[in-house]
Amino acid sequence: MNVAIASDHRGYSLKGKIIDALGAAGHQVKDLGTDSADLVDYPDFAATGAELVSLGKVDRAILICGTGIGMCIVANKYAGVRAACCHDDLTAAMSRHHNDCNVLCLSADLLGDRLAIRMVDIWLKADFEGGRHARRVDKIQRIEQDRHLQ
Repeated sequence: MNVAIASDHRGYSLKGKIIDALGAAGHQVKDLGTDSADLVDYPDFAATGAELVSLGKVDRAILICGTGIGMCIVANKYAGVRAACCHDDLTAAMSRHHNDCNVLCLSADLLGDRLAIRMVDIWLKADFEGGRHARRVDKIQRIEQDRHLQ
């Protein structure tokens, strides 16, 4: 899978560990920065990752900041992006099974490294269940399209 990953300064260390795990699992990884623990603004990095998903240039993206919440807010501004801020194995799996999420937002401050890496693995392996959930995702897409026409 072709996966983009980005973080702000608070997520920099975790991002490196996730990149290593993704590479070991055979995924193609596009590191969008930041490239150090120096202070940066998370919206800049969230926008870059979300835009690549929105344009279909990557299959999925992982965005990391202190809580994951800011990254999630920014990512969900992009057409076709369904970002979820997940905090455990269940939310990571369900974001895929029920919501077909294509952007995973993680907290560098609240998650341990092993948990975060395990969540990424679960999220990448989980399939969208379709069925009644497809109807709901279709409604999300129609709302998005209607809002862009206004």
